[in-house]
Amino acid sequence: MKSLLFLVLISVCWAEPHSDNSSLGHERIVHIQEDGPRLLVVAEQAKIFSRRGGNVTLPCKFYHEHTSTAGSGTHKIRIKWTKLTSDYLKEVDVFVAMGHHRKSYGNYQGRVLLRESSENDASLIITNIILEDYGRYKCEVIEGLEDDTAVVALNLEGVVFPYSPRLGRYNLNFHEAQLACLDQDSVIASFDQLYDAWRSGLDWCNAGWLSDGSVQYPITKPREPCGGKNTVPGVRNYGFWDKDKSRYDVFCFTSNFNGRFYYLIHPTKLTYDEAVQACLKDGAQIAKVGQIFAAWKLLGYDRCDAGWLADGSVRYPISRPRKRCSPNEAAVRFVGFPDKKHRLYGVYCFRAYN
Repeated sequence: MKSLLFLVLISVCWAEPHSDNSSLGHERIVHIQEDGPRLLVVAEQAKIFSRRGGNVTLPCKFYHEHTSTAGSGTHKIRIKWTKLTSDYLKEVDVFVAMGHHRKSYGNYQGRVLLRESSENDASLIITNIILEDYGRYKCEVIEGLEDDTAVVALNLEGVVFPYSPRLGRYNLNFHEAQLACLDQDSVIASFDQLYDAWRSGLDWCNAGWLSDGSVQYPITKPREPCGGKNTVPGVRNYGFWDKDKSRYDVFCFTSNFNGRFYYLIHPTKLTYDEAVQACLKDGAQIAKVGQIFAAWKLLGYDRCDAGWLADGSVRYPISRPRKRCSPNEAAVRFVGFPDKKHRLYGVYCFRAYN
């Protein structure tokens, strides 16, 4: 009897009136079918690489298991793209499509659309990539009571750099750290970005905020002031701290830019205010810290002249180490935050392309 009942429950699902007794006209015999083809969502690539200002396609297709059909034809297909936050606790709406209806959200408005190269193609095209687009995206396809998801990571070519303000070491809470990066043409870096930078040789002994709210720092050359010389290289983790009260430095991430970064040839050295005006007179603006790092890392920019930057710091980029110009390593050398009114230096400018 139990076997017969089980067979009834997994067979066909429909409802029909009971024919033996008219007084039971409102009763129904229910038959359930659960052996139909299952909806599957697949990302052909789990990781996609792009750069700021470019266009990218996040792949996503959907099928029914053991069939070549995209949908059952019974229900409309709903496609939803969201972005996962760095702590994976929230999802940010990006794009939704159902039939002819389309809607994009936030700073994705006007920049996203479905590729729709076939009836089962749910791939998302993102145009004019910005730094904030970096991260993991979820493609969800819904048909009736069925749904499935796939996750695609969007990575950007770029550079991670440590940053602290004029006030000095460990003076930024998490929110101030975010703004500090934005002010320097960058965003607060993720753990994955810092880890990749560490694997590429980044070594920095000051702990800094990351986008998930953790505080970490990368060490490639273990030494006493940085956790001890007998420790193994790695990304050291201080854990998660109070975003309002705790104060650290920050690791920022920036990518390529649409413009020209250059050292301004000027007959004299300049105070900070004179440097700002000299760039403006040349049809440009005084360059930001993120721009000097991007020019150094991505374009191989090399110059042994110290120059003012927008935050009031003085730095110079060396991609070819040599005597008197960072002889031991390629780096953006940091001179400091000199007196803006009395110290004289050159200046680095940035002219954006239209």
